[in-house]
Amino acid sequence: MVEWITSPGLVAYETAVEDMEHRAAAILAGTEDEAIWLLEHPPLYTAGTSARVQDLIDPDRFPVHPSKRGGQYTYHGPGQRVVYVMLDLNRRGRDVRAFVQSLETWVIDTLDTFNIKGEIRPGRVGVWVARPEKLPLPDGTPREDKIAAIGIRLRKWVSFHGISINVEPDLSHFDGIVPCGISGHGVTSLVDLGLPVTMDDLDVALRSTFDGALPMPADT
Repeated sequence: MVEWITSPGLVAYETAVEDMEHRAAAILAGTEDEAIWLLEHPPLYTAGTSARVQDLIDPDRFPVHPSKRGGQYTYHGPGQRVVYVMLDLNRRGRDVRAFVQSLETWVIDTLDTFNIKGEIRPGRVGVWVARPEKLPLPDGTPREDKIAAIGIRLRKWVSFHGISINVEPDLSHFDGIVPCGISGHGVTSLVDLGLPVTMDDLDVALRSTFDGALPMPADT
């Protein structure tokens, strides 16, 4: 059983990390079910384990939280759906690469329900959307914008942290960092792409595509 939790309002980052730590320990102990936690944070930056100091362009703009998840700098804030994924890979397969790919597939399948083609790119974490209507980069590379970020942590093969998908955040808030260490390409959202999608719409799509994208537990 996977418990789906949706938190109203804005959840403090420190509170979320503490709650994830407790839930991951309980999942490992077998005292609580796996969980998918849907929430929003107040505006903040997080620094993953590969974060580079030079990628924090405006350190005084929002609070900066060191994070033990993989990845570099990312932004969280209102209008962005954060999806914390607390799953037991002891039962779902101890394969980190396959698990990350399944999270990417989940995001891509979810975007497809809104007729958006999400794509992954070698060497670039997250899910991207082609923007042929925009001018290419100076070297001629076609423009692509990031719509979702992925960064997980594993403790004894139980995952936490997870995914963020841009529904309608203030995209200017990303200007204070080099998102995920990737320069040149931009950031987009469902609403920026012209879709009147609400947070509730996205949540419904996430639930409908979950079972088809994530590996099933070995005992089901």
